[in-house]
Amino acid sequence: MSEEMKKEQIFIVRCGETALKGMNKPYFERMLADRIKKLLKRLGDISVKRHEGLIFVRADSQIDEKLILKEISKVFGVASISPAAECESTMEAIGKTAVDYMKKVIDDRGIKTFKVEAKRADKNFPVKSPDIGRQIGAAVLKGCGVLKVDVHNPDCLLYVDVRHGKSYVYQDKIPGFGGLPLGTNGKGLSLLSGGIDSPVATWMMAKRGMMIEAVHFHSYPYTSQRAQEKVEELAGLLAVYCGRFRLHVINLLPVQEKIVENCPEEETTILVRRFMMRIGEKIAKNTGCGMLITGENLGQVASQTAEALCVTDASVSIPVMRPLIGLDKVDIMDKAQEIGTYEVSIRPYEDCCTVFLPKHPVTKPKLDKILASESRLDCEALIDRAVESEEVIDIYPA
Repeated sequence: MSEEMKKEQIFIVRCGETALKGMNKPYFERMLADRIKKLLKRLGDISVKRHEGLIFVRADSQIDEKLILKEISKVFGVASISPAAECESTMEAIGKTAVDYMKKVIDDRGIKTFKVEAKRADKNFPVKSPDIGRQIGAAVLKGCGVLKVDVHNPDCLLYVDVRHGKSYVYQDKIPGFGGLPLGTNGKGLSLLSGGIDSPVATWMMAKRGMMIEAVHFHSYPYTSQRAQEKVEELAGLLAVYCGRFRLHVINLLPVQEKIVENCPEEETTILVRRFMMRIGEKIAKNTGCGMLITGENLGQVASQTAEALCVTDASVSIPVMRPLIGLDKVDIMDKAQEIGTYEVSIRPYEDCCTVFLPKHPVTKPKLDKILASESRLDCEALIDRAVESEEVIDIYPA
């Protein structure tokens, strides 16, 4: 490999959906570049710069390439990443770099066939894209000797990207999660439990560019300290993607006890859910969050029927985002495994929602009946008491 390719690693980062933002595109690109820079800062000498709709990451050759790729792929807004070799934008330099690059690919992967796909971003470059592909392909055939061209099903698709002043040669396009850069779409408060669904819902809203805070409800001593530690661990896994955020921990037991003492048993679940939403709304307004986020999924349990969700929503005045509403449980579980929360979520620690669970919960609640039951409670005092019990924990990536 040439000395130029040895002295630093170069990664081309493509911005995906950000590229569709028209006049706002520079803002989204800047937010994405800043997020990548912040995430990679701890790894060492790395620079991140925007250029012509792409983001170029340059890293010291001693830093583990796989670690860099792993970190960049977690950044929402990244469509794909390519480790690349850089050279001057001349046919001679591109040819030499492509030969050196392919020799390493042959050694690492044992390929036998290849195809060159060229892109001429610099329209003033004197050679057109099809001719670049043919000439660089011929240079690789001559320089490597052991390869053959296969335009239909090659072992290696070699990309050549010719730009003003510099050109890039690469093979892989490693997919990212896409979405939008964090901080470009407001701030939401997630109702985070220890189950499978709410961590996935939180992740999905962060993927849409939303900054996250979270609230967790416990019913100590009916729920254990281990159950809360499980949620903190889940929050740490989410922070890998969402960045550092705050977890607001609320004691819900006094609310639950008053509901059990004063309201019909079959309404317990929906009444508790409405209180959780109202407590969440108060925390959201105090922290600048514009909406609530839940892991509810239509028809999954008694409190998630269409009628129950309507009654729940009637308890708050801010929007409630339910990104999982139409997904199958299997789809949610698959996503939990993909983002790394599943194994923690299935640990068998109790949840506040299972405390005082009625034998036959109402599945089609009527708002007027629920309001009549709530009239037996001092709702505002209970909400204020719950908020006063708040414990705030700053969550850092696991």
